[in-house]
Parts: sequence; C-alpha cells; structure tokens
Amino acid sequence: MKVLTIAAHPDDEVLGAGGTMLKHAMNGDEVHVLIMATGITSRLSDKNISKKDILNIEKLKSHSKKASSLLNVKKLTHNSLPDNEMDSIPLLEVVKIIEEKIEKFKPEKIYTHHYGDLNIDHRITYNAVLTACRPIKTSVKEIVCFEIPSSTEWNYPQKFNPNYFVNITKQLNKKIKAMEEYKGEIRKFPHPRSSKYLRVLAEKWGAVSGNNAAEAFEIIRKIE
Repeated sequence: MKVLTIAAHPDDEVLGAGGTMLKHAMNGDEVHVLIMATGITSRLSDKNISKKDILNIEKLKSHSKKASSLLNVKKLTHNSLPDNEMDSIPLLEVVKIIEEKIEKFKPEKIYTHHYGDLNIDHRITYNAVLTACRPIKTSVKEIVCFEIPSSTEWNYPQKFNPNYFVNITKQLNKKIKAMEEYKGEIRKFPHPRSSKYLRVLAEKWGAVSGNNAAEAFEIIRKIE
C-alpha cells in the first residue's frame, strides 16, 4: 500500500500519525510525507527573512528529516507556504501542490489534519486535501484525520470524534524519539507537545481501544 501523510507544519506528521506511519512501514507499505508550510516564519519579528532566519528554517527541515528517518518514511517533501497564514493565499494554490503529489505518488490512503483544529493552517490543509481527493479518477480510497496536541483539543467545542484506532504499543517509543528530534518544538510537561503527554495520550487511546497504546483517527471517507 502507498500511504501519504499531509501535514501543515514540520512536527505535525509525528504528533498526528508518527506511530501509525512507522507501523505502515514495518508492514511493508511505502510511506511519504508532504509538509505544506515552513512552520517557523510566523514567529519572526520581521517579515523580511534574514540569513539567520533561513538557517533556522533549514535547521527545522533537518530535524524533520531525522524524525522521518526514525519512522522509516521513504520520501519527505517540504513546501514553503506562509506559516499560520495559509488563508492568505488562494486555496487553489494549496490544492495544486497536493494534486501534484497525488498524481506522482498515487497514494491509496491519506492521513491529514482534522477539520476542527484551532490552527488555521490545519483547517486549510484539510480543505485542500478534500478538494484534491474528489472521488473521480483518484487513487485515494481512504482519507483519515489525526489529532494534533495543542491544536485539536484547544478548539472549543471539541469536534474530534475518533472512530479508528491503531495499536502503536511497539512503535510508541520511536514516535516519541522522533518528536524529540524537533528540538525547537518539543516542550516540557504539562504542555501537550511534551514527551510525557504523548505517552499519556497514547495510553488513553490505548485504554479506549483495548490496547496498551494507540493513535486515534477519524475516518472521513473510505471507498472499497
């Protein structure tokens, strides 16, 4: 099976589906990751990006590469859409990036953001995925949404209603190690992007689904 994870920012792919991607790879599936925005430029005080800022963007990409290597991702692709400002560009531009990737890779299954996330880039990415995957002459048979700690649960009222759980008991430690490669994104507990919280969250969904640890998803569309 060909599996594509489409994430708005570097680290979202690990937070949302890190264990599941690794499990796919361990089962012989080909896993690609497509990241849409820089994930850092919104933090810059000046919109005129300096040489130092460029170095920081490249450093984040290197962290992403290390994380993907730990998760056995075969191909990682970065785009440079404006961070936390994806609503400032035409949706069609975002859709075309995704369509191009789908046309070349021909994935059967896509993991992406939840439509109810607090972060605007996450919601734009979801809308673009749904548009790019219209069920006419597409290889994509299944679209699945993941949650992102510090976004999905911070939107009220919460809309994430998982109906699909993946046992990641054997993959959890590597997922956490992959997230720890993002030196500038990982936080200390009780922040949701902390190693401890990721373990607690996985154990919560594990308990819900009868496993020691799990990732939770919401199936948007499945065609058989």
